[in-house]
Amino acid sequence: MATNMLRQRLPAVATGTESVATPASAAAAWRHALAALVLVIAWILACYASTAMGMVWTWSHSETFAHGFVVLPIVLWLVWRRRAELARLAPRPALWGLAPLAIAGFAWLFGRLAEVNALAQLAMTSMIVLAVPSILGVRIARALAFPLAFLFFAVPLGDFVLPVLMDWTANFTVAALRASGIPVYREGLMFIIPTGAWSVIEACSGVRYLIASLMVGTLYAYLSYRSNRRRWLFIGFAILVPIVANWVRAYLIVLLGHLSGNRLAVGVDHLIYGWLFFGIVITLMFWIGGHWREDDLPEAQRDDETHATTAPATRSPDADAVPAIAQPQPVRRFWVVAASAMLVSVLFPVVQARFDAADAAGPVQIAAIAPAAGWSVATGGLSSWQPAFERASATFDGHFIHDREIVGLYVAYYRDQDSSHKLVSSSNVLVRSTDPVWRQLATGSTGAVMVGGTPVDMASTVLVRDGREQLVAWKFYWIDGKLTANEYLAKLHTALARLRSGRDDSAAVVAYVRAEDAKTAAPRLQSFFHEQGDAIVAALAATRERR
Repeated sequence: MATNMLRQRLPAVATGTESVATPASAAAAWRHALAALVLVIAWILACYASTAMGMVWTWSHSETFAHGFVVLPIVLWLVWRRRAELARLAPRPALWGLAPLAIAGFAWLFGRLAEVNALAQLAMTSMIVLAVPSILGVRIARALAFPLAFLFFAVPLGDFVLPVLMDWTANFTVAALRASGIPVYREGLMFIIPTGAWSVIEACSGVRYLIASLMVGTLYAYLSYRSNRRRWLFIGFAILVPIVANWVRAYLIVLLGHLSGNRLAVGVDHLIYGWLFFGIVITLMFWIGGHWREDDLPEAQRDDETHATTAPATRSPDADAVPAIAQPQPVRRFWVVAASAMLVSVLFPVVQARFDAADAAGPVQIAAIAPAAGWSVATGGLSSWQPAFERASATFDGHFIHDREIVGLYVAYYRDQDSSHKLVSSSNVLVRSTDPVWRQLATGSTGAVMVGGTPVDMASTVLVRDGREQLVAWKFYWIDGKLTANEYLAKLHTALARLRSGRDDSAAVVAYVRAEDAKTAAPRLQSFFHEQGDAIVAALAATRERR
Protein backbone atom coordinates (compact mmCIF):
# COMPACT_ATOMS: atom_id res chain seq x y z
CA MET A 1 0.00 0.00 0.00
CA ALA A 2 2.73 2.44 0.94
CA THR A 3 4.59 1.69 -2.26
CA ASN A 4 1.51 2.29 -4.40
CA MET A 5 0.82 5.62 -2.67
CA LEU A 6 4.40 6.70 -3.26
CA ARG A 7 4.13 5.96 -6.98
CA GLN A 8 0.93 7.96 -7.30
CA ARG A 9 2.47 11.03 -5.69
CA LEU A 10 5.72 11.08 -7.71
CA PRO A 11 5.49 12.08 -11.42
CA ALA A 12 8.83 10.47 -12.22
CA VAL A 13 11.16 7.78 -10.99
CA ALA A 14 14.91 7.40 -10.99
CA THR A 15 16.46 5.12 -13.56
CA GLY A 16 20.17 4.66 -13.01
CA THR A 17 21.56 8.14 -12.54
CA GLU A 18 19.00 9.97 -14.69
CA SER A 19 15.49 11.04 -13.74
CA VAL A 20 12.91 9.98 -16.28
CA ALA A 21 9.34 11.15 -16.75
CA THR A 22 6.11 9.25 -16.89
CA PRO A 23 4.30 9.38 -20.26
CA ALA A 24 1.57 11.55 -18.72
CA SER A 25 3.96 14.18 -17.36
CA ALA A 26 5.99 14.21 -20.60
CA ALA A 27 2.84 14.69 -22.67
CA ALA A 28 1.70 17.54 -20.41
CA ALA A 29 5.10 19.22 -20.74
CA TRP A 30 4.98 18.96 -24.52
CA ARG A 31 1.44 20.38 -24.63
CA HIS A 32 2.45 23.44 -22.62
CA ALA A 33 5.74 23.85 -24.50
CA LEU A 34 4.11 23.71 -27.93
CA ALA A 35 1.31 26.04 -26.86
CA ALA A 36 3.88 28.53 -25.54
CA LEU A 37 5.95 28.24 -28.72
CA VAL A 38 2.97 28.78 -31.01
CA LEU A 39 1.93 31.79 -28.93
CA VAL A 40 5.42 33.35 -29.11
CA ILE A 41 5.70 32.80 -32.89
CA ALA A 42 2.23 34.28 -33.43
CA TRP A 43 3.20 37.23 -31.25
CA ILE A 44 6.39 37.82 -33.26
CA LEU A 45 4.47 37.70 -36.55
CA ALA A 46 1.91 40.16 -35.15
CA CYS A 47 4.53 42.58 -33.81
CA TYR A 48 6.50 42.45 -37.04
CA ALA A 49 3.51 42.20 -39.34
CA SER A 50 4.81 44.81 -41.80
CA THR A 51 8.01 42.83 -42.31
CA ALA A 52 6.16 39.53 -42.62
CA MET A 53 3.67 40.99 -45.11
CA GLY A 54 6.57 42.48 -47.05
CA MET A 55 7.99 38.99 -47.47
CA VAL A 56 4.64 37.61 -48.64
CA TRP A 57 4.22 40.52 -51.07
CA THR A 58 7.61 39.74 -52.58
CA TRP A 59 6.73 36.05 -52.94
CA SER A 60 3.55 36.92 -54.80
CA HIS A 61 5.03 39.62 -57.03
CA SER A 62 8.43 38.18 -57.92
CA GLU A 63 8.97 34.97 -59.85
CA THR A 64 12.45 34.81 -58.37
CA PHE A 65 11.11 34.36 -54.83
CA ALA A 66 7.81 32.58 -55.47
CA HIS A 67 9.33 29.51 -53.81
CA GLY A 68 8.77 31.25 -50.46
CA PHE A 69 5.22 29.91 -50.37
CA VAL A 70 6.41 26.28 -50.13
CA VAL A 71 9.14 26.80 -47.53
CA LEU A 72 6.87 26.63 -44.48
CA PRO A 73 5.04 23.44 -45.59
CA ILE A 74 8.44 21.81 -46.21
CA VAL A 75 9.69 22.88 -42.77
CA LEU A 76 6.58 21.46 -41.08
CA TRP A 77 7.00 18.20 -42.99
CA LEU A 78 10.67 17.98 -41.98
CA VAL A 79 9.70 18.49 -38.34
CA TRP A 80 6.98 15.82 -38.62
CA ARG A 81 9.56 13.35 -39.89
CA ARG A 82 11.47 13.76 -36.61
CA ARG A 83 8.49 13.22 -34.34
CA ALA A 84 9.70 9.84 -33.03
CA GLU A 85 13.04 11.25 -32.02
CA LEU A 86 11.49 14.39 -30.53
CA ALA A 87 9.18 12.25 -28.41
CA ARG A 88 12.24 10.87 -26.58
CA LEU A 89 13.34 14.38 -25.60
CA ALA A 90 11.88 16.58 -22.89
CA PRO A 91 11.39 20.30 -23.61
CA ARG A 92 13.58 22.42 -21.32
CA PRO A 93 13.05 26.21 -21.68
CA ALA A 94 16.21 28.31 -21.61
CA LEU A 95 15.90 31.82 -20.21
CA TRP A 96 19.35 32.70 -21.57
CA GLY A 97 17.86 32.30 -25.08
CA LEU A 98 16.32 35.75 -24.65
CA ALA A 99 19.75 37.33 -25.21
CA PRO A 100 20.16 36.21 -28.85
CA LEU A 101 16.46 36.96 -29.34
CA ALA A 102 17.13 40.55 -28.25
CA ILE A 103 20.16 40.77 -30.57
CA ALA A 104 17.99 39.66 -33.49
CA GLY A 105 15.39 42.25 -32.48
CA PHE A 106 18.00 44.99 -32.50
CA ALA A 107 19.18 43.81 -35.93
CA TRP A 108 15.58 44.15 -37.12
CA LEU A 109 15.39 47.67 -35.71
CA PHE A 110 18.67 48.60 -37.39
CA GLY A 111 17.41 47.14 -40.67
CA ARG A 112 14.24 49.20 -40.45
CA LEU A 113 16.10 52.38 -39.58
CA ALA A 114 18.46 51.84 -42.51
CA GLU A 115 15.55 50.60 -44.69
CA VAL A 116 17.37 47.37 -45.51
CA ASN A 117 14.46 45.01 -46.09
CA ALA A 118 16.64 41.92 -46.34
CA LEU A 119 18.24 42.59 -42.93
CA ALA A 120 14.85 43.21 -41.27
CA GLN A 121 13.40 40.04 -42.80
CA LEU A 122 16.43 37.95 -41.84
CA ALA A 123 16.23 39.30 -38.30
CA MET A 124 12.51 38.54 -37.96
CA THR A 125 13.06 35.00 -39.27
CA SER A 126 15.94 34.61 -36.82
CA MET A 127 13.63 35.59 -33.97
CA ILE A 128 11.19 32.84 -34.97
CA VAL A 129 14.04 30.32 -35.15
CA LEU A 130 15.51 31.46 -31.82
CA ALA A 131 12.15 31.04 -30.13
CA VAL A 132 12.60 27.26 -30.48
CA PRO A 133 15.67 26.87 -28.21
CA SER A 134 14.23 29.46 -25.84
CA ILE A 135 10.97 27.55 -25.32
CA LEU A 136 11.83 23.94 -26.17
CA GLY A 137 15.50 23.87 -25.27
CA VAL A 138 18.85 23.46 -26.98
CA ARG A 139 18.68 19.67 -27.45
CA ILE A 140 15.39 19.87 -29.32
CA ALA A 141 16.62 22.83 -31.37
CA ARG A 142 19.73 20.81 -32.26
CA ALA A 143 17.54 17.92 -33.38
CA LEU A 144 15.62 20.39 -35.57
CA ALA A 145 18.71 22.22 -36.81
CA PHE A 146 18.11 21.58 -40.52
CA PRO A 147 14.35 22.39 -40.59
CA LEU A 148 15.04 25.61 -38.67
CA ALA A 149 17.89 26.56 -41.01
CA PHE A 150 15.74 25.73 -44.05
CA LEU A 151 13.24 28.37 -42.89
CA PHE A 152 15.71 31.07 -44.01
CA PHE A 153 14.98 30.15 -47.64
CA ALA A 154 11.70 32.04 -47.11
CA VAL A 155 13.66 35.32 -46.92
CA PRO A 156 13.72 37.03 -50.35
CA LEU A 157 17.47 37.36 -50.64
CA GLY A 158 19.70 37.21 -53.70
CA ASP A 159 19.14 40.35 -55.79
CA PHE A 160 22.59 41.61 -54.82
CA VAL A 161 24.21 39.03 -57.13
CA LEU A 162 22.24 40.22 -60.17
CA PRO A 163 24.91 42.55 -61.64
CA VAL A 164 27.62 39.92 -61.30
CA LEU A 165 25.52 37.14 -62.83
CA MET A 166 24.42 39.37 -65.70
CA ASP A 167 28.02 40.33 -66.46
CA TRP A 168 29.17 36.69 -66.32
CA THR A 169 26.35 35.64 -68.65
CA ALA A 170 27.21 38.37 -71.16
CA ASN A 171 30.93 37.48 -71.02
CA PHE A 172 30.31 33.78 -71.68
CA THR A 173 27.72 34.37 -74.41
CA VAL A 174 29.94 36.78 -76.34
CA ALA A 175 32.97 34.49 -75.99
CA ALA A 176 30.97 31.43 -77.10
CA LEU A 177 29.50 33.27 -80.11
CA ARG A 178 32.94 34.41 -81.22
CA ALA A 179 34.28 30.87 -80.76
CA SER A 180 31.41 29.73 -83.03
CA GLY A 181 32.59 32.07 -85.76
CA ILE A 182 29.87 34.69 -85.29
CA PRO A 183 31.18 38.29 -85.18
CA VAL A 184 30.00 40.22 -82.11
CA TYR A 185 30.09 43.91 -81.22
CA ARG A 186 29.51 44.45 -77.49
CA GLU A 187 28.43 47.54 -75.55
CA GLY A 188 28.07 46.76 -71.87
CA LEU A 189 25.34 44.15 -71.47
CA MET A 190 24.19 44.59 -75.05
CA PHE A 191 25.81 42.92 -78.03
CA ILE A 192 25.11 42.99 -81.74
CA ILE A 193 25.51 40.10 -84.18
CA PRO A 194 24.78 40.14 -87.95
CA THR A 195 21.16 39.07 -87.46
CA GLY A 196 20.22 41.47 -84.67
CA ALA A 197 20.86 42.97 -81.24
CA TRP A 198 20.61 41.13 -77.93
CA SER A 199 20.78 42.30 -74.34
CA VAL A 200 21.27 40.53 -71.01
CA ILE A 201 18.53 41.73 -68.64
CA GLU A 202 17.58 40.68 -65.10
CA ALA A 203 15.51 37.75 -66.36
CA CYS A 204 18.58 36.42 -68.19
CA SER A 205 20.89 36.61 -65.17
CA GLY A 206 20.01 33.12 -63.96
CA VAL A 207 19.38 34.24 -60.39
CA ARG A 208 15.97 32.49 -60.44
CA TYR A 209 17.58 29.22 -61.46
CA LEU A 210 20.35 29.66 -58.89
CA ILE A 211 18.03 30.28 -55.93
CA ALA A 212 15.63 27.50 -56.94
CA SER A 213 18.50 25.04 -57.46
CA LEU A 214 20.12 25.97 -54.15
CA MET A 215 16.91 25.43 -52.18
CA VAL A 216 15.94 22.17 -53.85
CA GLY A 217 19.55 20.94 -53.88
CA THR A 218 19.97 21.64 -50.16
CA LEU A 219 16.81 19.70 -49.36
CA TYR A 220 17.90 16.82 -51.61
CA ALA A 221 21.35 16.71 -49.99
CA TYR A 222 19.84 16.54 -46.49
CA LEU A 223 17.41 13.78 -47.37
CA SER A 224 19.74 11.72 -49.54
CA TYR A 225 23.07 11.77 -47.69
CA ARG A 226 24.12 11.12 -44.12
CA SER A 227 27.71 12.34 -44.61
CA ASN A 228 28.03 16.09 -44.10
CA ARG A 229 30.90 16.11 -46.56
CA ARG A 230 28.69 14.70 -49.31
CA ARG A 231 25.92 17.10 -48.37
CA TRP A 232 28.17 20.15 -48.73
CA LEU A 233 29.66 18.86 -51.98
CA PHE A 234 26.20 18.43 -53.48
CA ILE A 235 25.12 21.89 -52.29
CA GLY A 236 28.21 23.34 -53.99
CA PHE A 237 27.26 21.35 -57.10
CA ALA A 238 23.73 22.79 -56.90
CA ILE A 239 25.22 26.31 -56.92
CA LEU A 240 27.67 25.76 -59.78
CA VAL A 241 25.35 23.85 -62.14
CA PRO A 242 22.63 26.53 -62.59
CA ILE A 243 25.23 29.26 -63.14
CA VAL A 244 27.02 27.35 -65.90
CA ALA A 245 23.73 26.02 -67.29
CA ASN A 246 22.41 29.58 -67.59
CA TRP A 247 25.48 30.59 -69.57
CA VAL A 248 24.91 27.70 -71.97
CA ARG A 249 21.18 28.51 -72.12
CA ALA A 250 21.85 32.15 -73.07
CA TYR A 251 24.34 31.13 -75.74
CA LEU A 252 21.99 28.52 -77.25
CA ILE A 253 19.07 30.98 -77.31
CA VAL A 254 21.10 33.59 -79.20
CA LEU A 255 22.48 30.91 -81.52
CA LEU A 256 18.99 29.52 -82.16
CA GLY A 257 17.68 33.01 -82.91
CA HIS A 258 20.61 33.66 -85.24
CA LEU A 259 20.23 30.41 -87.18
CA SER A 260 16.42 30.76 -87.46
CA GLY A 261 16.52 34.35 -88.65
CA ASN A 262 15.08 35.51 -85.31
CA ARG A 263 11.93 33.42 -85.78
CA LEU A 264 12.68 31.25 -82.72
CA ALA A 265 13.93 32.00 -79.20
CA VAL A 266 13.00 35.69 -79.23
CA GLY A 267 10.66 37.50 -76.91
CA VAL A 268 8.71 35.56 -74.28
CA ASP A 269 9.29 32.16 -75.83
CA HIS A 270 13.00 32.15 -75.04
CA LEU A 271 12.15 32.41 -71.34
CA ILE A 272 9.96 29.31 -71.76
CA TYR A 273 12.84 27.52 -73.44
CA GLY A 274 14.98 28.63 -70.51
CA TRP A 275 12.77 27.00 -67.88
CA LEU A 276 12.51 23.83 -69.96
CA PHE A 277 16.28 23.71 -70.25
CA PHE A 278 16.65 24.36 -66.52
CA GLY A 279 14.23 21.51 -65.70
CA ILE A 280 16.29 19.10 -67.78
CA VAL A 281 19.53 20.26 -66.14
CA ILE A 282 18.14 19.87 -62.60
CA THR A 283 16.84 16.41 -63.43
CA LEU A 284 20.29 15.41 -64.65
CA MET A 285 21.85 16.92 -61.53
CA PHE A 286 19.65 14.79 -59.26
CA TRP A 287 20.29 11.72 -61.41
CA ILE A 288 24.03 12.18 -61.01
CA GLY A 289 23.69 12.84 -57.28
CA GLY A 290 21.55 9.74 -56.90
CA HIS A 291 24.55 7.50 -57.57
CA TRP A 292 25.93 8.37 -54.11
CA ARG A 293 22.68 8.32 -52.10
CA GLU A 294 22.84 7.22 -48.48
CA ASP A 295 19.17 7.28 -47.52
CA ASP A 296 18.76 3.51 -47.27
CA LEU A 297 19.54 3.47 -43.53
CA PRO A 298 17.08 4.09 -40.68
CA GLU A 299 16.36 7.69 -39.76
CA ALA A 300 18.20 7.49 -36.42
CA GLN A 301 21.40 6.30 -38.15
CA ARG A 302 21.09 8.65 -41.13
CA ASP A 303 20.85 11.85 -39.13
CA ASP A 304 24.19 11.50 -37.41
CA GLU A 305 24.36 15.13 -36.41
CA THR A 306 21.65 14.60 -33.79
CA HIS A 307 21.92 10.87 -33.05
CA ALA A 308 24.81 11.28 -30.63
CA THR A 309 23.03 13.95 -28.63
CA THR A 310 19.87 11.92 -28.12
CA ALA A 311 21.50 8.81 -26.63
CA PRO A 312 21.11 8.70 -22.83
CA ALA A 313 24.30 8.93 -20.81
CA THR A 314 23.38 5.92 -18.66
CA ARG A 315 21.08 3.11 -19.77
CA SER A 316 19.05 0.87 -17.52
CA PRO A 317 18.80 -2.87 -18.20
CA ASP A 318 15.34 -2.48 -19.72
CA ALA A 319 16.09 0.73 -21.63
CA ASP A 320 15.65 -0.94 -25.00
CA ALA A 321 12.11 -1.93 -24.13
CA VAL A 322 10.96 1.53 -22.92
CA PRO A 323 12.89 4.56 -24.24
CA ALA A 324 13.94 6.92 -21.45
CA ILE A 325 12.40 10.38 -21.39
CA ALA A 326 14.22 13.04 -19.40
CA GLN A 327 12.40 14.69 -16.52
CA PRO A 328 10.37 17.64 -17.92
CA GLN A 329 10.51 21.11 -16.46
CA PRO A 330 7.65 22.59 -14.41
CA VAL A 331 5.02 23.87 -16.84
CA ARG A 332 5.12 27.36 -15.37
CA ARG A 333 8.68 27.79 -16.70
CA PHE A 334 7.43 27.53 -20.28
CA TRP A 335 5.03 30.40 -19.73
CA VAL A 336 7.57 32.51 -17.86
CA VAL A 337 10.04 32.21 -20.73
CA ALA A 338 7.27 32.74 -23.28
CA ALA A 339 6.08 35.91 -21.52
CA SER A 340 9.66 37.17 -21.33
CA ALA A 341 10.22 36.45 -25.04
CA MET A 342 7.04 38.33 -25.93
CA LEU A 343 8.15 41.31 -23.83
CA VAL A 344 11.58 41.39 -25.52
CA SER A 345 10.01 41.05 -28.97
CA VAL A 346 7.60 43.94 -28.60
CA LEU A 347 10.24 46.45 -27.48
CA PHE A 348 11.78 47.00 -30.91
CA PRO A 349 8.58 47.72 -32.87
CA VAL A 350 7.67 50.22 -30.13
CA VAL A 351 11.02 51.98 -30.58
CA GLN A 352 10.55 51.91 -34.36
CA ALA A 353 7.11 53.50 -34.00
CA ARG A 354 8.62 56.34 -31.98
CA PHE A 355 11.19 56.99 -34.72
CA ASP A 356 8.46 56.96 -37.37
CA ALA A 357 6.46 59.52 -35.39
CA ALA A 358 9.54 61.75 -35.05
CA ASP A 359 10.20 61.55 -38.81
CA ALA A 360 6.95 63.18 -39.87
CA ALA A 361 7.63 66.42 -41.72
CA GLY A 362 6.17 68.64 -44.42
CA PRO A 363 6.86 68.69 -48.16
CA VAL A 364 10.45 69.01 -49.35
CA GLN A 365 11.82 71.75 -51.57
CA ILE A 366 15.51 71.62 -52.43
CA ALA A 367 17.27 74.86 -51.59
CA ALA A 368 18.73 76.82 -54.49
CA ILE A 369 22.30 75.83 -55.42
CA ALA A 370 24.31 79.04 -55.74
CA PRO A 371 26.57 78.92 -58.83
CA ALA A 372 30.26 79.55 -58.22
CA ALA A 373 31.99 82.59 -59.69
CA GLY A 374 31.96 82.41 -63.48
CA TRP A 375 29.25 79.74 -63.52
CA SER A 376 25.56 80.06 -64.34
CA VAL A 377 22.79 77.55 -63.71
CA ALA A 378 19.77 76.64 -65.82
CA THR A 379 16.91 74.21 -65.27
CA GLY A 380 16.62 71.07 -67.36
CA GLY A 381 19.24 68.43 -67.98
CA LEU A 382 21.77 68.69 -70.76
CA SER A 383 20.48 65.44 -72.30
CA SER A 384 17.33 63.34 -72.61
CA TRP A 385 18.81 60.97 -70.04
CA GLN A 386 17.73 61.17 -66.41
CA PRO A 387 18.71 58.86 -63.53
CA ALA A 388 16.00 56.35 -62.57
CA PHE A 389 15.31 57.27 -58.93
CA GLU A 390 11.80 56.40 -57.80
CA ARG A 391 9.52 58.33 -55.45
CA ALA A 392 12.01 60.98 -54.40
CA SER A 393 10.69 63.60 -51.99
CA ALA A 394 12.12 66.29 -54.28
CA THR A 395 14.43 66.47 -57.29
CA PHE A 396 16.68 68.98 -59.02
CA ASP A 397 17.44 68.53 -62.73
CA GLY A 398 19.57 71.24 -64.27
CA HIS A 399 22.90 72.10 -65.81
CA PHE A 400 25.75 74.47 -65.01
CA ILE A 401 27.54 76.51 -67.67
CA HIS A 402 31.07 77.94 -67.51
CA ASP A 403 32.48 79.37 -70.74
CA ARG A 404 31.97 76.44 -73.13
CA GLU A 405 31.80 73.82 -70.38
CA ILE A 406 28.38 72.34 -69.61
CA VAL A 407 27.87 69.98 -66.66
CA GLY A 408 24.53 68.35 -65.91
CA LEU A 409 23.49 67.94 -62.27
CA TYR A 410 20.73 65.74 -60.93
CA VAL A 411 19.76 65.56 -57.25
CA ALA A 412 17.19 63.13 -55.80
CA TYR A 413 16.31 64.07 -52.21
CA TYR A 414 14.61 61.66 -49.77
CA ARG A 415 12.98 62.25 -46.40
CA ASP A 416 10.85 60.03 -44.11
CA GLN A 417 12.00 56.92 -45.94
CA ASP A 418 10.20 53.59 -45.79
CA SER A 419 10.33 50.27 -47.62
CA SER A 420 8.73 51.70 -50.78
CA HIS A 421 10.28 55.15 -50.61
CA LYS A 422 14.03 55.11 -49.98
CA LEU A 423 17.25 56.39 -51.44
CA VAL A 424 19.40 53.26 -51.67
CA SER A 425 17.39 50.61 -53.48
CA SER A 426 17.97 48.07 -56.22
CA SER A 427 15.38 49.94 -58.29
CA ASN A 428 17.22 53.27 -57.99
CA VAL A 429 19.87 53.17 -60.72
CA LEU A 430 21.41 55.47 -63.30
CA VAL A 431 19.92 53.45 -66.13
CA ARG A 432 17.72 50.36 -66.11
CA SER A 433 18.71 47.30 -68.11
CA THR A 434 15.31 47.51 -69.84
CA ASP A 435 15.76 51.13 -70.93
CA PRO A 436 14.94 51.23 -74.68
CA VAL A 437 17.26 54.17 -75.37
CA TRP A 438 20.15 54.35 -72.91
CA ARG A 439 22.62 51.61 -72.02
CA GLN A 440 25.37 51.29 -69.46
CA LEU A 441 28.78 50.64 -71.01
CA ALA A 442 31.16 50.59 -68.06
CA THR A 443 31.44 51.32 -64.37
CA GLY A 444 34.33 52.19 -62.09
CA SER A 445 35.46 54.52 -59.34
CA THR A 446 36.93 58.01 -59.52
CA GLY A 447 39.45 57.94 -56.71
CA ALA A 448 39.35 60.67 -54.09
CA VAL A 449 37.52 63.79 -55.28
CA MET A 450 37.11 66.78 -52.94
CA VAL A 451 33.48 67.76 -52.39
CA GLY A 452 32.77 70.39 -49.75
CA GLY A 453 36.10 69.69 -48.06
CA THR A 454 35.50 65.90 -47.93
CA PRO A 455 37.31 63.39 -50.16
CA VAL A 456 34.81 61.09 -51.90
CA ASP A 457 35.57 58.04 -54.03
CA MET A 458 32.64 58.38 -56.42
CA ALA A 459 31.03 55.79 -58.67
CA SER A 460 31.75 56.48 -62.35
CA THR A 461 29.45 55.21 -65.12
CA VAL A 462 29.68 55.51 -68.91
CA LEU A 463 26.31 55.67 -70.70
CA VAL A 464 25.51 55.58 -74.41
CA ARG A 465 22.43 56.31 -76.54
CA ASP A 466 22.14 54.53 -79.88
CA GLY A 467 25.88 54.78 -80.34
CA ARG A 468 25.55 58.51 -81.03
CA GLU A 469 25.58 60.27 -77.65
CA GLN A 470 27.81 59.24 -74.77
CA LEU A 471 27.77 60.51 -71.19
CA VAL A 472 30.05 60.01 -68.20
CA ALA A 473 28.28 60.31 -64.83
CA TRP A 474 29.75 60.58 -61.31
CA LYS A 475 27.52 59.73 -58.37
CA PHE A 476 27.72 59.95 -54.58
CA TYR A 477 25.32 59.96 -51.63
CA TRP A 478 24.77 62.72 -49.09
CA ILE A 479 23.40 61.26 -45.85
CA ASP A 480 22.58 63.87 -43.19
CA GLY A 481 25.86 65.64 -43.92
CA LYS A 482 27.97 62.50 -44.55
CA LEU A 483 29.32 61.84 -48.05
CA THR A 484 29.93 58.39 -49.52
CA ALA A 485 29.53 56.48 -52.77
CA ASN A 486 29.27 53.11 -51.03
CA GLU A 487 25.68 51.86 -50.78
CA TYR A 488 26.35 49.86 -47.60
CA LEU A 489 27.92 52.85 -45.87
CA ALA A 490 24.99 54.96 -47.04
CA LYS A 491 22.60 52.53 -45.32
CA LEU A 492 24.75 52.59 -42.18
CA HIS A 493 24.85 56.40 -42.11
CA THR A 494 21.07 56.50 -42.58
CA ALA A 495 20.48 54.26 -39.56
CA LEU A 496 22.97 56.18 -37.42
CA ALA A 497 21.42 59.50 -38.43
CA ARG A 498 17.99 58.31 -37.31
CA LEU A 499 19.42 57.04 -34.03
CA ARG A 500 21.29 60.28 -33.49
CA SER A 501 18.75 62.90 -34.56
CA GLY A 502 15.60 61.02 -35.57
CA ARG A 503 16.01 62.30 -39.15
CA ASP A 504 16.90 60.43 -42.33
CA ASP A 505 17.38 63.25 -44.88
CA SER A 506 19.44 61.83 -47.73
CA ALA A 507 20.20 62.59 -51.36
CA ALA A 508 21.83 61.13 -54.45
CA VAL A 509 24.00 63.63 -56.36
CA VAL A 510 24.84 62.87 -60.00
CA ALA A 511 27.02 65.11 -62.18
CA TYR A 512 27.57 64.22 -65.83
CA VAL A 513 29.13 65.51 -69.06
CA ARG A 514 29.25 64.53 -72.69
CA ALA A 515 32.54 62.75 -73.24
CA GLU A 516 34.13 60.00 -75.29
CA ASP A 517 35.26 58.06 -72.22
CA ALA A 518 35.80 58.29 -68.48
CA LYS A 519 39.39 59.54 -68.82
CA THR A 520 38.51 62.63 -70.86
CA ALA A 521 35.57 63.40 -68.53
CA ALA A 522 37.54 63.08 -65.28
CA PRO A 523 39.32 66.49 -65.24
CA ARG A 524 36.12 68.31 -66.23
CA LEU A 525 34.02 66.72 -63.51
CA GLN A 526 36.82 67.11 -60.97
CA SER A 527 36.99 70.82 -61.73
CA PHE A 528 33.20 71.12 -61.42
CA PHE A 529 33.13 69.56 -57.94
CA HIS A 530 36.15 71.54 -56.84
CA GLU A 531 34.37 74.81 -57.68
CA GLN A 532 30.74 73.85 -57.08
CA GLY A 533 30.98 71.19 -54.35
CA ASP A 534 30.66 73.59 -51.40
CA ALA A 535 27.48 75.11 -52.84
CA ILE A 536 25.92 71.68 -53.47
CA VAL A 537 26.61 70.50 -49.92
CA ALA A 538 25.38 73.80 -48.47
CA ALA A 539 22.12 73.56 -50.45
CA LEU A 540 21.50 70.03 -49.19
CA ALA A 541 22.19 71.10 -45.60
CA ALA A 542 19.79 74.03 -45.98
CA THR A 543 17.14 71.65 -47.34
CA ARG A 544 17.57 69.43 -44.31
CA GLU A 545 16.90 72.34 -41.96
CA ARG A 546 13.65 73.19 -43.75
CA ARG A 547 11.51 70.76 -41.78
